[in-house]
Amino acid sequence: MNKSFIALLVAQFFSAFADNAILFTVIALVMHTANPASWYIPALQSSFLIAFVILAPWVGTLADNYPKARVLIAANLLKACGAGLLLLNVEPLIAYAVVGSGAAIYSPAKYGILPELVKHDALVKANSWIEGSTILAILLGMVIGAKVADASIQGALIGTIGLFLLSACIATLLNSKAKNIAPRCSFVSQMSQFFISPRARFVILGGSLFWASAATLRVILVAWSPLVLDLHSATEIAQLTLFLAIGIIIGSAIVPRLIPLEHLHRARFAAYGMALLIIALSFIDTIWAARGVLLLIGTMGGMFIVPINAALQDTGNKTIGSGRAIALQGFFQNVAMLFAVGSYSFAAAQQINPIVAMLSLGGLFLTMAFVVTFYLPRRQQ
Repeated sequence: MNKSFIALLVAQFFSAFADNAILFTVIALVMHTANPASWYIPALQSSFLIAFVILAPWVGTLADNYPKARVLIAANLLKACGAGLLLLNVEPLIAYAVVGSGAAIYSPAKYGILPELVKHDALVKANSWIEGSTILAILLGMVIGAKVADASIQGALIGTIGLFLLSACIATLLNSKAKNIAPRCSFVSQMSQFFISPRARFVILGGSLFWASAATLRVILVAWSPLVLDLHSATEIAQLTLFLAIGIIIGSAIVPRLIPLEHLHRARFAAYGMALLIIALSFIDTIWAARGVLLLIGTMGGMFIVPINAALQDTGNKTIGSGRAIALQGFFQNVAMLFAVGSYSFAAAQQINPIVAMLSLGGLFLTMAFVVTFYLPRRQQ
């Protein structure tokens, strides 16, 4: 808990708060439109994610070759510009893609800076703090952002711009140095170097599986909630998703003692539990039961992703560089999210029932979790 780590926690909190406030502001903007197309909200999610795929070959090198604090500042400024474009009534798909570009630059620096701020044996705990504070920010950002957006979309956008700028100011307090690691190494070469060990393959594929499932679940909830639970406003849907966020905070808090880096294989049980709970959610038709299951889904998700993030930073720091490793993960997980959300967008355009979509998501997640964890070593020495 040194000063730089505390500054990172606070900066990340405000940036994540604004990220999710602007998401529900855009959702409110679309829902206020007369008869919005069923594919538009999933398409918004895709417009945000596409930057992670396109920029992946460069953002990791940027995070490793320049002080990560400066990268965080620049990324927040770019996200503020995207919010400003929404304020100027630019097409939301384009403006939200600019916000996504800032997030793509931000992510490798945010996680890549952790090995510079804490010791090896504190990485899982540091990730737990980062993940917990991020989910708390997501929780508050969703609820407060949705409430403000339902009252005034313009006011919500001005607020998110202010939060991005505040996060950039706090990031100036961080103490980080550039780490110039193999600057001429191509993205394909980085990929081949990093994928040598089963552990490295698991952290990339496991993280991709988690985020693809989480992103798809979030957009399915937008269609599922009005149909099954009779929730129709952005605020009501955000309040439901809040229980998912609380669960991730709980999972992030309890996981450091249960799954240390040396026992990464234990994370697979959390993945199986998360998949089974998504299947169970498809059979729920009451709001309190849905809240309880979403809480448990979040708990399993937090226990799964926190050790994966710590292992990614540790492995990357010892091989191709933590920033490059996180950018590599960002590439794969966002390709996975684009494919998953894109597939649901296509299915939604074909009028698929959200209950069937949720049941299919849980079944696919469970199958892929078994495949991804099959060759995972039981213990990392």
